[in-house]
Amino acid sequence: MATLNTKFKLNTGADIPAVGFGTWQDKDAQEGAVTEALKAGYTHIDTARIYGTEPAVGAAIKKSGIPRSQIFITTKLWNNAHHPDDVEPALDASLSDLGTDYVDLYLMHWPVAFARGESAFPKDSNGKIINGETDYIDTWKAMEKAFKKGKAKAIGISNFSRKDTERLLKETEVVPAANQLEVHPYLQQLEACGWFKSKGIHVQHYSPFGNQNETYSKGQGMSKVIDDPTLVEIGKKYGKNGAQVALAWGIAQGHSVLPKSKTTSRIKDNLDGDFRLEKADLDRIRSVDKQLRFNDPSANFGFNFYIGEDGKVE
Repeated sequence: MATLNTKFKLNTGADIPAVGFGTWQDKDAQEGAVTEALKAGYTHIDTARIYGTEPAVGAAIKKSGIPRSQIFITTKLWNNAHHPDDVEPALDASLSDLGTDYVDLYLMHWPVAFARGESAFPKDSNGKIINGETDYIDTWKAMEKAFKKGKAKAIGISNFSRKDTERLLKETEVVPAANQLEVHPYLQQLEACGWFKSKGIHVQHYSPFGNQNETYSKGQGMSKVIDDPTLVEIGKKYGKNGAQVALAWGIAQGHSVLPKSKTTSRIKDNLDGDFRLEKADLDRIRSVDKQLRFNDPSANFGFNFYIGEDGKVE
């Protein structure tokens, strides 16, 4: 069963491929991994300033010989560059490392500012993050200017709750094209995702396999989401594995999904997660939702994320 090469429309009118290749972590392996992804047929690459993988992504794209216009590139603004005077220079630095004069999607990584400066995680003498004074509304307005200049063909947000987004919509001009969130079969966020869709905001799934990522301490000591018996059983019907079912479920919601891997076989397998699940199987997957959130750095980042959303532990 070949990949469907599904694409969705952003509110700008641009197409976004449903399966993107994530490049978080394994910095030194990313040029090779992105090279394999492009060979396999990915046309959507997701990176971020904080990942440190933009140079590797840029190098792999250049070596591939694939025209820039055929690749959808997303990168993200980091928290230490939220001051309006820092936003465009931060984007320029990302564009330089990526070897391109525009990105297809530029996201505000988190709705919280850290202190300005070179340090990605500025800390006080007690090891606590030093927050900046910039309101994310002012950061967004600076991103709007970059959008209007064409340096970002679309701008969006990441890790924003409905409450955060409602305020953004009220106080700014450009509706975010996307919101990148932790979404997977154990944290389906159906109500929130429906709300974002109603506002014209495309939802993207980071960590679409949930606790497959060892970074999430909360997910350790329990079985993997992708090994869930329901997902595995459904997969057998289509000749797929649990990870591919998790991706197909996300795409069936109208969302793009961002799996990551540095293993050639898995890179290919993940692209083949773009297949059609029958409604009965989608209904079964709905029943495995545990409202289980693996990523919430509120305590470390000095901002209370995800207020009122599924999986938020107060």
